[in-house]
Amino acid sequence: MKSYLKQLIKPVAFDKWYMNVLITIPRTLGGLMLCFEFGSSKFGMPWSTTEELGLFQVAAWFPEDIAKFGIPFSLAPELFAWSGAATEAIGGLFLSVGLATRIWGILLFITMSTAIFFQKWPDAMEYGSSWPLLPAMGFLWISVYSMVLGSGKFGIDYFISEK
Repeated sequence: MKSYLKQLIKPVAFDKWYMNVLITIPRTLGGLMLCFEFGSSKFGMPWSTTEELGLFQVAAWFPEDIAKFGIPFSLAPELFAWSGAATEAIGGLFLSVGLATRIWGILLFITMSTAIFFQKWPDAMEYGSSWPLLPAMGFLWISVYSMVLGSGKFGIDYFISEK
């Protein structure tokens, strides 16, 4: 079991330093944007700018928005809102430092796919433009990229897998 977990977090380590930099830049910047800009507006974190949010509390508008997605989301909108917002805020932070990169990449892939198809897609069809899809699509591709490549040599996963 331990060797399986070690294999799961082991990142792709390229020989050239600039290849690892090219892995690190989108992962770090995307994770920071996801954490500090998108996740913290929905989820109470110490750095959240929304005054009415307590620590680990979900914004009041978010469960209402999720309940509109239909079943199974309407059965437990608070749970789905909390898990989606936590994945964005906490997962973005972990992604930026390269800790459990592949696991958070999978969770972010699920979250961004849900956001695209249930929240952003109807908006895009209503306006006849793909602009509402772009932020979620960008984070979706960063999550796919992170699932495949891991953290690279400039992430905590690399140092954990080397020990």
